[in-house]
Amino acid sequence: MNPWPARFGVAVPMLAVTMAAHAGGHFEVDDAGTLNAGECQVELWGGHGRKTDINFYHAGPSCGVGVVELGLNWDITRGVRTNLLGPQAKWTFFGREPDSVVSAAVSAGAQYDVHHGGQWGGQGLLALSWQALAPLQVNANLGVDWATEGGDRYSRGGLQVQWAVRPDFTLIAERNHSFSQWGTRVGFSWQVSTQTSIDFSIAHLGLAGGEWVYTVGLNQAFDFGGKR
Repeated sequence: MNPWPARFGVAVPMLAVTMAAHAGGHFEVDDAGTLNAGECQVELWGGHGRKTDINFYHAGPSCGVGVVELGLNWDITRGVRTNLLGPQAKWTFFGREPDSVVSAAVSAGAQYDVHHGGQWGGQGLLALSWQALAPLQVNANLGVDWATEGGDRYSRGGLQVQWAVRPDFTLIAERNHSFSQWGTRVGFSWQVSTQTSIDFSIAHLGLAGGEWVYTVGLNQAFDFGGKR
């Protein structure tokens, strides 16, 4: 049995945002886009939960291989120690073209706590994206998570709005339900260059008494011949 205090049983997966199929930066709600063949990226982020005093870190390289995106996620938490590692796969099966108004993707992944051992966890997800206006994109998710601690299953769902204030700066707001808790997150993504972006968010999670979480991320793309 993992020696975690009972109050952290849900806090850890929510704070770390560590489900292996999560390929949309540190925000909970993913869009339906995927990398094309020849494109790769590395997502890095870290954050802190103020009340639980948990720090979390993520590294996630991924590449477009044929019509799918394949990746590997490594997530670490400190305060309550976990070390999660696992693969992910994502496929945009509808609206893959850059000018598509509506897109849809499915993603799946698995992860294993190499520190505590125990059961594998994972996620299956359906992601939908709607380009409502030129600067406005709406993303919706529906899926299921399996926790690494005990293998319990939880439904997942969320809605996100992205507003491109200017070509290189997007405001993001989302409402998400995962691990039997509701969470609200607001933040931004800043496209520093054609292949580098920085994102930041503040989230309020529905843990006992509520929890504030601060996260900052760096996303670096690499193009080996693919086209978005």
